[in-house]
Amino acid sequence: MLTLTYSPVILTKRLASVKISRSKGSVVVCAAKGPRPRYPRVWKTNKRIGTVSKSAKLVQCIKDLSNVKEEVYGALDSFIAWELEFPLITVKKALKTLENQEEWKRIIQVTKWMLSKGQGRTMGSYFTLLNALAEDGRIDEAEELWTKLLMENLESMPRVFFDKMISIYYHRGMHEKMFEIFADMEELGVRPSVSVVSMVGNVFQELGMVDKYEKLQQKYPPPRWEYRYIKGKRVKIRVKHPNEFDGGNEDMNKKRQTVQDSLSLDILYEETQNNTGVVNEEKEESSDVQYTDTEQISDVFHEETQHTSDVLYKETEPVLNELYDEAGTKSDN
Repeated sequence: MLTLTYSPVILTKRLASVKISRSKGSVVVCAAKGPRPRYPRVWKTNKRIGTVSKSAKLVQCIKDLSNVKEEVYGALDSFIAWELEFPLITVKKALKTLENQEEWKRIIQVTKWMLSKGQGRTMGSYFTLLNALAEDGRIDEAEELWTKLLMENLESMPRVFFDKMISIYYHRGMHEKMFEIFADMEELGVRPSVSVVSMVGNVFQELGMVDKYEKLQQKYPPPRWEYRYIKGKRVKIRVKHPNEFDGGNEDMNKKRQTVQDSLSLDILYEETQNNTGVVNEEKEESSDVQYTDTEQISDVFHEETQHTSDVLYKETEPVLNELYDEAGTKSDN
């Protein structure tokens, strides 16, 4: 039976030609041929694009476009053309960036495009669209969206939607519709927030409905406690109302009052100084006028006396000459 074996010389040469690497991190032990070095895989790329950079690229892609619907939708379709799944996180981050930049028209376009794709149909997306429509001044579309959401989610409507609609109507002076939304909240058993109670109370005071305002304050008194999240833990904190805050800070109020009094005294002192300055100027002007008047009167009187003296001298001069002549002749005799 024939067998193939290596010669001893060749075996020693092969063993001598093998260089064993001593570094543990780059050595992989193989069962047949011993250790060999690990090389990096060339089919894996080191550059990875995250959702933040993708969202910034999406915002930059649609920011300089016109408001034509087909153009914006075409740019968005081309942006996600090579994506295996819809980039929902990227679009959400892009919407947040546009909201910080107050690009309301772009938010409306991107949100409607996302909803037309059947993606992101959550209450958060609808609230973003409702807020953008209200900020852009498209109240009719906002009301249509509100009625649609209310009919679909009658018993599970979040309170933030009621708060948003009441604030929209409050800032635009649409009191009747605001009262309708508030009545829907009471019928559905949704407790209004502090801001809603304050807005409705302000409208009652403006319209002179004092009884309804008092009933509202009795039914929904201001809360004593509120919950805040501090380092991920829910903490119960006592609420400080304006009257309690003012009562607890009497020293601050006294200091503010003293500062206001000092400011008022400074203002009064400046006004008195200005008034005295004006009075002194008027006195100086009147004294100057009186001085000029007296000077003019004295000049006129002096001129008149000089003239009368000259006239009298001319009239008495011949009489005096005659008297001098007679006295001279008597002395000669």
